[in-house]
Amino acid sequence: MSATARSRRTRNLVRIGALTAVAALAVGCTSNTPAAESDDDGGGTSAVSDNDETGDTVVIGFSGPAADHGWLAAINSAAQSEAEKYDDIDFRIAEGTNDPSMQISHVETFINDGVDAIVLLPTDGAALTEVATEAMQAGIQVVNVDREFSSEFAARTTVLGDNYGMGVSAGTYACQLVEENDLGDAVIAEIAGIDSLPLTQDRSQGFEDALAECGQDVDRRVAAEFTVESGEAAASNLLQAANEIDIIWNHDDDQGVGVKAAFDNADRDEFFFIGGAGSANAMRWIESGEMEATVLYPPTQAADGVRLARLLAQEKGLADLVQVEVPRRVVLNAPVVNADNVEQYMPLGFES
Repeated sequence: MSATARSRRTRNLVRIGALTAVAALAVGCTSNTPAAESDDDGGGTSAVSDNDETGDTVVIGFSGPAADHGWLAAINSAAQSEAEKYDDIDFRIAEGTNDPSMQISHVETFINDGVDAIVLLPTDGAALTEVATEAMQAGIQVVNVDREFSSEFAARTTVLGDNYGMGVSAGTYACQLVEENDLGDAVIAEIAGIDSLPLTQDRSQGFEDALAECGQDVDRRVAAEFTVESGEAAASNLLQAANEIDIIWNHDDDQGVGVKAAFDNADRDEFFFIGGAGSANAMRWIESGEMEATVLYPPTQAADGVRLARLLAQEKGLADLVQVEVPRRVVLNAPVVNADNVEQYMPLGFES
């Protein structure tokens, strides 16, 4: 079954998801300045924002894990690129590390340097909680990204992807495929990431819950380790255990490189292949008809964290809210990307 035919059947669902996601992506940080009259003849109003205008220079420290995974590399580069857009940000980026002790040392350096804000994607949220709390107590605005601290006092605001929502999006899309392709009691498989991680558990639970809404369930499930090699091994085992599959959801597009290799080696393509995270590889496969869809786990989280850190340090807020201050918690959307909307999401695709 061609990707074109598949996407035509699912166009309505994706169009709804795309509109929601585009609206979320289009919303920028706006100031507390009220709308002003437009100069055009229509006499209408247009939003006026001074948040992007150069203000007092603020020093923002950023620390994230080692970029040993395509999504993490995208997180780090997006944060730096966002900071470079502003003349009033003095951006100090620590070397990426997977050692919590080293990252604690980075944060202590930021505290000693008296930075205005810290954007922190911790290697281990619990391990970095104490030092992040110290930063807050020193009057430094801390923005927690992706992996949560174990105390509400450790950050002013938290920016998260929606792991449970990823599973819901993938499961809802699978249900749509079942209905529109008259698959009946479909054989649905899942290739998870590391099972011991809460994020994997959340993704699996969301997938299971969404499938239950249309009377489906996961018939085959294997777990990998977010690596190419483990993805290929897990997918090979899955294909050997099941002679026919209707839909496969793979949690992670980085491990999806190996998953796709296993599919090709086994010469199996009878199923709808859905990915997760939104890599450039996945999006190219969607364009070429080798993959049905992927579910976005935004690599913009740290970049969004940099923007919010700047607003906090400059004592600005969000005028799009009735409560104009920066929210305590921001959870980003997990839209489905397929052939109908892949072009608009391609700029967010990261290289695996």
